[in-house]
Amino acid sequence: MTTERNGERRSGSPRRSLLLAGGGLKVAYQAGVLQVLLDEAELRFDHADGASGGVFNLAMYCQGMSGREIADNWRNLSPLKGVSPNWRAWPKGPYARSLFTLDGYRRRVFRDWGLDWERIRATDREATFNLYNFSANELETVTADAMDEDRLCAGVALPMWFPPVVIDGQTYIDPVYLTDANVEEAIRRGCDELWIIWTVSRRHRWRNGFVANYFHIIETVANGQLQHWLRRIEASNAAIRRGEHGEFGRLIDVRLLSAEVPLNYLINFSRDRFAQAVELGVHRARDWCTAQGIPWRPGAPPGRPDDPTRIRFTERMVGRVVFGGDDGREVSSPDGAAAADLALHLTIDIRGVDRFLADPRHEAALRGEVVCQELGGRLPVEGGTFQLFVERSDPQHLRMLYRLFFADRAGHRLTLSGHKDVSEDSRRGIWKDTSVLATRIVRGHVGAGEEPGAELVASGAVHIRPTDFLKQLTTFRVEAGTLPGRVTALGRFGQFFCGKLWDVYAQNVLPWSPL
Repeated sequence: MTTERNGERRSGSPRRSLLLAGGGLKVAYQAGVLQVLLDEAELRFDHADGASGGVFNLAMYCQGMSGREIADNWRNLSPLKGVSPNWRAWPKGPYARSLFTLDGYRRRVFRDWGLDWERIRATDREATFNLYNFSANELETVTADAMDEDRLCAGVALPMWFPPVVIDGQTYIDPVYLTDANVEEAIRRGCDELWIIWTVSRRHRWRNGFVANYFHIIETVANGQLQHWLRRIEASNAAIRRGEHGEFGRLIDVRLLSAEVPLNYLINFSRDRFAQAVELGVHRARDWCTAQGIPWRPGAPPGRPDDPTRIRFTERMVGRVVFGGDDGREVSSPDGAAAADLALHLTIDIRGVDRFLADPRHEAALRGEVVCQELGGRLPVEGGTFQLFVERSDPQHLRMLYRLFFADRAGHRLTLSGHKDVSEDSRRGIWKDTSVLATRIVRGHVGAGEEPGAELVASGAVHIRPTDFLKQLTTFRVEAGTLPGRVTALGRFGQFFCGKLWDVYAQNVLPWSPL
């Protein structure tokens, strides 16, 4: 660490730069990371740089907002407030100036965020905002003392989507085609540590269609430039370690926090999506800090009002397990091991829809019974958890996770764990992905981390039959203070469920669900 917990720099400590890279609306994730770095880890930076969507967070940072305040601005953002179609231009078709304008951001979003340009210009924080001056054909960095609303809008004026901004007779647009994180500026200002929060997709999977292709072009430029600078830094560092001068004359440490954020770059109509992206940033940043050996203290949870909403529904699955098997999908054994019928009758209980939707674990309680004659008949579930659409490697490889604690007829404690794989690479189709539960029963009441070392009792698979699925749809029960509240809670859950399926299976239609 190069700063004390109170934020004061120690003598001789490296000069740090915080690079708030672009990523359109995905920078809501970046705001969650800032909550951890600025507030929970109490890190201080000597310079901060913003490009494209990152300038939104940089403006709030320059104003003196805490990481939590920046994150809360995104948690509470109503996306429709920023939507301003450029109706007058639409009749021009392909010759339209832009599809949308930034008027909604100017009139409503910036007001709700509390942006104060006098305070931003008076900041004592060293910061640079990036614009592309189309009239001069060059990247232009603007310091905080010269920033205003027009320049902020110019920094996100993505061609075709938003009109360019004319300032003092000069035409400005988003700088993304040159840079999405101005590494060069940070190095030029003498920074030795570059802390980069990166949300531009790096999945390397090409999608067809005009909109997907448009953003692939941006990803190509942004990721290509980042890789270019990282290689130059690596080469310079290697030369210095060999006793040579090196291009930059000093060692430069890059701290890159990169993520695939399940949020469309520009098209989003769901407030829940923003909150989910922020909380994902919080959780990933905490894990990243722990892995980097950076101490942090968890802050107080977001100041949400009490959430009395509750959703319950039942689920019935049937199948078979093999005792002593080691494959969660095997239902027969070549060596004659005993097989048995298994059924699960479960009630999933979501308490607090806000919490459930925002938390990346999407966890709810389970109760019900395990039915297996070889284990003792109908065995009540003593406790359990259900997690809906938890990420594996990225947002297009999800799992539904089940963990049930129960006991057999002799009183031996057992744990049933199961998962459903929901993956874009699956060849089984959406129905089998969401209805087949790979199942393992192990000895003892064990958590996920303890399961690999636990004794395996049985394994197999259970599934939801189509008739049981239709019955399941009739079992939904919603609690809220009012009838509109109940309708809203159920609608939000439905949007979440369908939106996650879109994220996995409908990427060729539109990258990431807008709902």
